[in-house]
Amino acid sequence: MSSQTPETIRTSFIAGLIHMFPMLIGMVPFGLLIGAMGKQAGLETWEIMLMNGAVFAGASQFIALDMWQSPLPGFTIIATTLMVNLRHVLMGAAAAPYVKKMPTAPRTVFLFAMADENWAMYMRRAISHKSLSVAYVMGLTVPFYLNWQLWSYLGTQLGGLIENPESLGFDYVFTVVFLLLVFGFWKTDRRLSPIITSACTALIVQYLLPGTWYIFIGALAGIAAAALSYKKDENHER
Repeated sequence: MSSQTPETIRTSFIAGLIHMFPMLIGMVPFGLLIGAMGKQAGLETWEIMLMNGAVFAGASQFIALDMWQSPLPGFTIIATTLMVNLRHVLMGAAAAPYVKKMPTAPRTVFLFAMADENWAMYMRRAISHKSLSVAYVMGLTVPFYLNWQLWSYLGTQLGGLIENPESLGFDYVFTVVFLLLVFGFWKTDRRLSPIITSACTALIVQYLLPGTWYIFIGALAGIAAAALSYKKDENHER
């Protein structure tokens, strides 16, 4: 991590922000919906925002709020969200060779706010052997985190207008965002076997096992397929 001038830092941060911008737009319906669901579950605005700020895990928050009832099934919520977030262990392991080169403070910020979207953009740049400056990584991360807080708060205020999210197509936005992330990886690394293996395995496991194990096992299958089909780029090994 070489020293940078203020102008270079600003340029790198803006580059990260621009690369992340489509994901910021895609986050809008998620944020609105999580705020509305929190209100419908009986939570106060400050409680929803505390969850957003401390947890910052959209899928887990959706699951928790969907299961929110009285009496609260605490153990079930913890176990289910734990299974969903096991993929972060794999994501962290994949990012480790690059993240460990960052200073402690920005590394901590990135890992705390690491989600599927900014992790995917980070890894796409890493595997394409482009510069990963601290400013660029913060451009991917900080606006993404703050954007979630903003739209979630607006969701708490406009919750009454989003009683039927399916009618607005919000239930399909998750699928679109992740398809875009997968396509972005495919453009960088033209291997279909990890994608096909992961998808097929997840579908089979979803049919055979209860809960959300299909997410973690599907990810493991995709990693295994990627490892088996990996070929070293000799130009970058020299």
